[in-house]
Amino acid sequence: MAADAFDGPVPATTGPGQRVLDLLNKAIDLQSPLVRKNITRARQRNPEATPAQVIRNLERMYVSALTGTGAAVGGAAAAPGVGTGVALALSAGEALSSLELSALFALSIAEVHGIPIDELERRRTIVMGIMLGGSGSATIGKVAERTGQHWGRQVAAKVPAETLRQINKLLGRHFITKYGTKQGIIVIGRVAPFGIGALIGGGANAVLASLAVQASRRAFGPAPTSWPTLIDSAPPPSEESHR
Repeated sequence: MAADAFDGPVPATTGPGQRVLDLLNKAIDLQSPLVRKNITRARQRNPEATPAQVIRNLERMYVSALTGTGAAVGGAAAAPGVGTGVALALSAGEALSSLELSALFALSIAEVHGIPIDELERRRTIVMGIMLGGSGSATIGKVAERTGQHWGRQVAAKVPAETLRQINKLLGRHFITKYGTKQGIIVIGRVAPFGIGALIGGGANAVLASLAVQASRRAFGPAPTSWPTLIDSAPPPSEESHR
């Protein structure tokens, strides 16, 4: 491990920063059991879809859902007669929804690539690493002493749990700063006049989603040519089979 990676124990996060991490952990806990259902949903239109095609579907689903959520909350928060307090409360609730969508997306992509997500620390590394983009991958590479492309393949599936915990402490610091700042700007924008708030909310979330998609591609690289053993490769049942 790099000598300058840590200068003694990492202090516990408190206050608003800890609340951000608590929301993240809650989002990961809620969405982890839904990963395979999300992949099945992405395969339903084409049960014979390749992993690459399913990943593209997951990307489109994620961008569409996150953009729609931001626009809906932005429009409601900026509607005539809605006070600032209510507007901020709506945006706070949407923050958790955004985290849930991002966690589900990141873990679903990892699953398609055959990366195990059964451990909490591994899930947190994957989600924060993708949401943080370049700074996340740089932190992971430095602490794990691994370089090269596609940290999701090289690091998340191989690094020991103790090292992952150290990585996640540092990622948590970056996450509080970067995610909290972005959300603060978006929340303020959503209190703008009706229509403008929806535009800002949807547009900002679209940018965040696109950045996460790009980060996931860098993290895992090209899609596998066949379905990994972690996922049942049989086509998902159609809705007709349940009727």
